Amino acid sequence: DHEDAPGQLELNTMFDDVLRNADRLTTYRQICAQVAREDGLIACFMSKPFMGVSASGCHHNMSLWRGGKESVNDLHNPKLPGMEGAFTYLTGGENTFMPDLSIDERKPGPIGLQCIGGVMKHLGALTSIGSSTVNSYRRLWDTGFWAPVFADWGYQNRTCALRISAPGRFEYRSVDSMVNPYLMGGALLKAFEDGISNDLDPGEAEERNIYQAIEEGKQVKKLPMSLGEALQKLADDEVIKSSMPDEMYRVYHHYKNDEWEKFNHTVTDWDLETYIDCLP
Repeated sequence: DHEDAPGQLELNTMFDDVLRNADRLTTYRQICAQVAREDGLIACFMSKPFMGVSASGCHHNMSLWRGGKESVNDLHNPKLPGMEGAFTYLTGGENTFMPDLSIDERKPGPIGLQCIGGVMKHLGALTSIGSSTVNSYRRLWDTGFWAPVFADWGYQNRTCALRISAPGRFEYRSVDSMVNPYLMGGALLKAFEDGISNDLDPGEAEERNIYQAIEEGKQVKKLPMSLGEALQKLADDEVIKSSMPDEMYRVYHHYKNDEWEKFNHTVTDWDLETYIDCLP
């Protein structure tokens, strides 16, 4: 459906196995690009092409399941057009994030809280993957358009980096439309694993608007606000780095650090407009 910014569209997909959903997002992008080319247009996945309007995010709604089985959604058509895997989904099983209704109908169960604790602990490094371009941080700096910049979590609280979007799942919001879904999925699973293995406590959910909470004295860490800062957080985080085994992290660091350095080596239009006639 149409989203907030000019020409902006929103896509929602069914929940499924992390790898299959990464495949589907990648395929969707390729289809968008091809259809746009055929119409003489550009399919823009840049996070922040315009200031003063909403950026393009890629929020990840997550839960952790036990069991289940593979089912084919035949779309009421017994003769699928090949590629049966594209119509296969995981159904059934146990959602380990579901709340214990006898205690609290909103609060995730113990495993869910541990996973939130893991993501909270590693938010700095995760930002380098979820917001992976120089332009990504325009989204965070242009405040007032629901892009999260504070490391906290809450119930239906869009001012936090994580929100409980429904019983049994939470939404990681510090992700934009340029994300590599394979790297992001692997990194989030590593954060989950750390949270479960070390019984990480995320603290209490923030019920207030995070800006109001800060005004009232709450101490909240900010997410990295530049690609360079985020890459340093990743370099210092052995857990999230381990989601990129062997040469993968070295290659990722090389190309992303090169992107950051090239940006810093560039004289932009803003530089010229601000300083060209400056008399110090």
